Amino acid sequence: MTQEERRCTVEALKRYVERYPSQNKAAASLKGVSSATLSAILNGKLELISDDMLRSVMAQIAPGVGRDGWQTVETCAFQEIRFALRDAQDYRKARWIVGDAGCGKTTAAHAYAGDSQEVFIVLCDEDMRKGDFVREIARKVGVRSAGMRIREMLEAAIDSIMQMDSPLLIFDEGDKLNDNVFHYFINLYNLLEGKCGMVFMSTSYIEQRIERGVSSNRKGYSEIYSRIGRRFFELEPTSAVDVAAICHANGLSDRRRISEVIRDTEKSEFDLRCVKGAIHRARKVAEASHAQGA
Repeated sequence: MTQEERRCTVEALKRYVERYPSQNKAAASLKGVSSATLSAILNGKLELISDDMLRSVMAQIAPGVGRDGWQTVETCAFQEIRFALRDAQDYRKARWIVGDAGCGKTTAAHAYAGDSQEVFIVLCDEDMRKGDFVREIARKVGVRSAGMRIREMLEAAIDSIMQMDSPLLIFDEGDKLNDNVFHYFINLYNLLEGKCGMVFMSTSYIEQRIERGVSSNRKGYSEIYSRIGRRFFELEPTSAVDVAAICHANGLSDRRRISEVIRDTEKSEFDLRCVKGAIHRARKVAEASHAQGA
């Protein structure tokens, strides 16, 4: 790592720790990072810390945000997500945000968490069991759960959350949870209702899943639907205007090349991963053309 990358890691870690009531809580929220290691980084004793450890820390505290010089743009969906998360945190609401794959849900959530206190993002996984789900929540809020049973982990996590002023739990890719884990949201909601905001984010597939579950009277689905207010917060699709703004922010200003990026990514419904790839290609072509002209 360069000295600048190390400095950026230290600064990012300082901001991350500020989101927790103590350094120990912050350390407990990170995988493979002890309180002593975290303290050494914060105190600038980087000669004691390997590059691999610093990269691991950075990957956990700022996953994918601002890497490779890529500039994040506040698209319409980004602004809607920020509004929805702030509203859920301020008023301790439960809601479900749905948007197209690649519309920037995860990026927006991490950007919001980076600017806010007491915001915790849990990445959901289809292989998660109840214990995994509860353990991940406990870890994210700074609870060391080694040796605890599921009920003990849940109680410790709830106790930690209850001591916060305005906590927000964000469950990214929530539609991937299987039914057994999915039902745990009901327990979580019942214990934290009115005390903690809870937001799930996913593609719109979840709407069909919940509607089928409700209509067939499957266990827990009516309760879940009720707890999110019987409606989904649907994001505006990414537009050509958003794509043009992303092009400009990332060094592509030629109108013809921007039009090419828009045309090339329109079929993917402007999936931002595709947009990033198209901009990268367009910039490489522009650089090659400039080099040949020179």
